[in-house]
Order: sequence, then structure tokens, then C-alpha cells
Amino acid sequence: MDFIEELRWRGMIHDMTPGTEEQLSKEITAGYIGYDPTSDSLHIGNLASIMMLVHLQRAGHKPFALVGGATGMIGDPSGKSEERNLLDETTLRHNQEGIKKQLEKFLDFSHGHNAAEMVNNFDWIKEFSFLQFLRDVGKHITVNYMMAKDSVKKRMESGSGISFTEFSYQLVQGYDFCWLFEHKGVKLQMGGSDQWGNIVTGTELIRRKLGGEAYALTCPLITKADGGKFGKSESGNVWLDPVKTSPYSFYQFWLNTTDADAAEYIKKFTLLSKAEIDLLIRQHQEAPHLRMLQKALARDITIRVHSEEDYQAAVEASEILFGKGTTETLKKLTEDTLLAVFEGVPKSEMAKSEITKSLDIVEFLTDFTHIFPSKGEARRMLKEGGVQINKEKAGEGFSITANLLLNGKYLLVQKGKKNYFLVKVV
Repeated sequence: MDFIEELRWRGMIHDMTPGTEEQLSKEITAGYIGYDPTSDSLHIGNLASIMMLVHLQRAGHKPFALVGGATGMIGDPSGKSEERNLLDETTLRHNQEGIKKQLEKFLDFSHGHNAAEMVNNFDWIKEFSFLQFLRDVGKHITVNYMMAKDSVKKRMESGSGISFTEFSYQLVQGYDFCWLFEHKGVKLQMGGSDQWGNIVTGTELIRRKLGGEAYALTCPLITKADGGKFGKSESGNVWLDPVKTSPYSFYQFWLNTTDADAAEYIKKFTLLSKAEIDLLIRQHQEAPHLRMLQKALARDITIRVHSEEDYQAAVEASEILFGKGTTETLKKLTEDTLLAVFEGVPKSEMAKSEITKSLDIVEFLTDFTHIFPSKGEARRMLKEGGVQINKEKAGEGFSITANLLLNGKYLLVQKGKKNYFLVKVV
């Protein structure tokens, strides 16, 4: 597999230094991408860079994932308008372990000559004194060179200015590349297009300090077709950690992408071949209502980030809203998934003491939850078979008891075909 060609047809090349393609075709090359350790989870905004490392490894080259323990203590001005919060070492180490677990789902860290490696720049920067840094690194790069970077210029022009701490970030990142070049033989740094300035500072430092030749490659920042920011849902970031974003919500994010976005994302975020993707796009165009592209995209990414079981559970949970789910499906849902599925439906609360023995369904639907405005209307609907409790039809003689509770605290009421109500029993 040709690494550059693979990235090219997938639309994953934005900038590349001269000689990069020749270097990669000449020998097995080690390349790295840096990850911000300000959280113990990556999010889908990191997927493009993760996939670059995946393709690098599949092409026989050696991927390095760098966790910026030291740079995480400083903050990167690229694409940001203000200073970030700085973290302590214990938090950074915890975050590093969380990130590695997620990367292990994509990269092979244990087999072969090109097994992936994870490094933390805190390990080589923590002993570096300020004076030593000025002498060994700072003298090689001019202030003019650093001021010319877009990330610095934007902050200067914004009026908020930039601290010396963040101004020096590109030197620290440049030194990372220099250290990895010298100690690990890493000749390529990759990242998003907003990192170009920081990355070429590294290639320049390697040239001036070590007389070596190193290379840079960036991918376009992923956006939505309408120009909106990729990677956010209504509730914020879409995380790879199932605690931060449930597998159901993760699956739904991809399932709900537009046709134009799905056609782009399936190239960038899956390992499906060009022939497979071209066929899917053709099939999708013939029957867009089936959403084959979105389903293939959501399936592939949910299985790789989570698991086959999580994917199947997400599909089953999705079907509940469209009337296909059963009581058994409902009982299998975790609390997080249950709440995610019924996020927009009306909710009410009642005391658990009211159902310690049993509660008449008519009273439950009127006095306790107000799902029906009158007992007469509730009885009529029950008689017509228009009420379901936890996906089971309920008649007039039905009783509400504690053993019906989902996750020990919820009841799902369905009034007619499409009106859902979630009752929390506390």
C-alpha cells in the first residue's frame, strides 16, 4: 500500500513538504502526531489524525503517538483565542493512559518491526533548565520567524495578545520533533492543517541544529458541508470514551450526518476500499431514503471505537423509537442509553412509595403523571389498546408495580403510536 496515494484519494492531504513522498517510498519511515492530554479521552475531532497513523502503519511505516505532557502544561495558541488551563503531572499521566487505551483500538502497539509507540514529551523536557533551553534551542530560531506564524499573528491582531508562555509553544513542539529525530529516528510529523506552522518549526530546527532533513504532512481540518464545526453534537464534544458519550449517542451522531458529509467522512474515517466506497455511494444515490452511507459509516466507526455488541445495542435502541423495539430490548438498555434514546420526550417524577404494593393504572396515568387530563380519557384509550407500559399493551385492570421499573427507577409510557413519556420513580 502506498501511504501518500491512500491519503490522496481519501482527501486527507492539505500540505506536504517537498521530498516527503520520495522519503516514504525510499525506506520504512517513522512518523508521529501529537495529542493534547487535557482530557483522558480523545474525541471525534482527533479521528482524522488517528487515521493518518493507521494508514502509516498499514503501509509498513512506524507510527508514534506523542502525548504532550509538557506542552499540555503550557498551551498551544493554534486555533485558539485565549489561554488554556494548565494541568498538573498526576492529571497528565492519568490522561495519557486513557488516550493510549483508545489508540490501542486503532494501532498495533505490540507486533512487528513497525509496532506503534507512545511517548510523552514531559519525559525529556522535565529535566531541561530554562537557560539550557535558550542556549540549545532558542538560539536557532529567530523571533521574526516565530512572529510570522499565523497562529501568533492572529492572537496579536485580536487585541488579547499572547503570553510568552504560549508564544514559546512552537519552540517546544519543534524541539519534540528534534528530539524524536535524534533519539528515535522519526523523520515525519503529521497533524491537522492548523498545526503546519508548529510542524515546520520542527523541520527548521532539525535542519539548523542537527543538519538533518525532516518532513511535514498535514490533513485538512474536517468541517461539515454547511461550513459548521465538525465534532460537536448539541451536548458538546462527541467523545471516544463511552462514559462521556454513550455508544448509542456516538452511533446516532454518524447516523444523522447529511448525505454530503457521509460521503466525505466514510473516506476519511473508515478503512473501506475505494471500490467499496464508490459502490456504497452509487447505491445510496439510487435509494437515498435507505441511508446506506450513513449506516455503513456509523457501523464501521462504532464497532472500531466501541465493539460489535455496543453497535448492535445502539441499532436495537434506535429501533425502539420507531416502534420495532420490544420489552426485552428495553430492559437491556443501560440507564445512559435509555436517557439518550428518550432525551426529548416529556418526563415526570413520582415517589417510589406509591408503587410498593401496586397502583391502579388509571390513577397512575392521571393523578400521578398527568399523562392524561382525565380518568375518562385514560379509560377510553386503555380500552382501545392505545396505552403501552415498557412496550407492553396495558388494559384497564393493569397495575403499576416496582418490578416493572427499568434500571430500578424508570417507566416508559406510550400513548398512541408516537407519544412517549418517561416517568422517573424516586
